[in-house]
Amino acid sequence: MSFSRIIIAVDGSEFAMAAARRGLELAGQLNAQAALLFVIDLTRATGSADLGITPHEALIVLKKEAEQTLDQLALMYAGTEIMKFMPEGNPKDDIIRTAETWGADLVVIGTHARTGLSRLLLGSVAEHVVRHSAIPVMVVPSKR
Repeated sequence: MSFSRIIIAVDGSEFAMAAARRGLELAGQLNAQAALLFVIDLTRATGSADLGITPHEALIVLKKEAEQTLDQLALMYAGTEIMKFMPEGNPKDDIIRTAETWGADLVVIGTHARTGLSRLLLGSVAEHVVRHSAIPVMVVPSKR
């Protein structure tokens, strides 16, 4: 099986950045097109009345964080054409949807490798993507 379009899901965490490096290296080795995907999680755009931050302002901050993360990764691989996607919504669903829409044949995603109660309470985006994606998924575990 060869991969020609690799989409790499990131969220700004160190685990996602490590997965991005792996995914971009793989794309280079396979001479595949690469795309970076940062889903702007709308559930985090809540704002704070105490701090005087509106949900709209919180969304602007999240968009800026996503843009900076994607730009930082793209700079690390300057000279390589990298697509960037920043949909707004639910990461679990939008990773799969964007990968399918773009025509990816591999999804690369990092995992925090939580177990037990923390995984149960927080859920796992990577696990959801693995279980529901029709596209092969490469999960890059965190290094402990």
